[in-house]
Amino acid sequence: MAIDIYSTHTLLMAVEQLTPPTTFLRDRYFPTNEATDVFSTDDVLIEYRDGDRKVAPFVAPRKGGVTMLRQGSYMERYTPPRIAPRRVLTLDDLKKRGFGEALFTQMTPEQRQLTMVLKDISELDAMITRREEVMAAETMLKNGCVMKHIADDHTKGDDMEIRFYSESSNPSTYTPTTKWSTTGAKIIDDIHAMIQMLTKNGLAATDLIVAPDVAAIMLNDETILKLLDIRNYNIGMVEPIALPNGVARIMRLNVYGRIIDVFCYDEQYENEDGDLTPFIPAGNVVLTAPNAGRTLRGAVSQVEQADGELHTYTGARVPKYIADANGNTRTITLTACPLLVPNQKNPWVSAKVTA
Repeated sequence: MAIDIYSTHTLLMAVEQLTPPTTFLRDRYFPTNEATDVFSTDDVLIEYRDGDRKVAPFVAPRKGGVTMLRQGSYMERYTPPRIAPRRVLTLDDLKKRGFGEALFTQMTPEQRQLTMVLKDISELDAMITRREEVMAAETMLKNGCVMKHIADDHTKGDDMEIRFYSESSNPSTYTPTTKWSTTGAKIIDDIHAMIQMLTKNGLAATDLIVAPDVAAIMLNDETILKLLDIRNYNIGMVEPIALPNGVARIMRLNVYGRIIDVFCYDEQYENEDGDLTPFIPAGNVVLTAPNAGRTLRGAVSQVEQADGELHTYTGARVPKYIADANGNTRTITLTACPLLVPNQKNPWVSAKVTA
């Protein structure tokens, strides 16, 4: 029996074989647990709770024990946004020499078709990954995310917002008394204050993610330069760390006894207007720890061309292949339904530190 290489199940296996693009924010701070974070329904369950710093009490021998109540959690049902970029393949595309092919190639249009479909899937996957990275950055900076849903008109859309706090304003922001770009800035004290905002609630604070302009300010700050004095440098210590493109660990600071890794993230993406935009805007910093959140993935439902019936698939990426005999075109769509959420309430602190 011949295998339909363009069926959704076959393409799903091809998608799973692709090497996923690495991203810094999503992979380090919002990993996906395949057992608990991938749902077989359109809706997902968002659950997070406050940090816990309770201490066990002393009890008299005759008392036996003291009942400690379990900590409550926040749970909501939410429908993740649908991300679905697509590519159209025409007869003209199949007749042209593809990118990377030999100048005088022997590849037929039929053979080129499969190559172009797999290449399109890889590029669409990278586009979705960048969107997830944008969502990760916005969630950490704003403690929530606004998702613009586009319909027929690409210039308009409905804004869908999700917030991970119940207060009137974001409680996970810090405002330094003196901007770091001005004279008299107390960068170490500000970082320490941000650390305390997390640790007082039993949350970890190990990573400080900064924009490139902030990294330059920190590397030229007199107080920090004294901390990084070359006489205190342990030249025999090698501590490599694997990081995606666009990320550099510029220093490791001892902030009143707490070791903080400072990461400069200068990666950019192209927004809807065609402008290059940094994931971490200029002048911004975020303090958090790895695995502060997770990426939930809702199921993808779509009508298949093969039988005209509705089918539901689970996974990070779901392909859909449609052939139009009248228009002599074939369309590949790659769909994802991600939602990035915190594991605990307010597990990060953001700040605008420059004027």
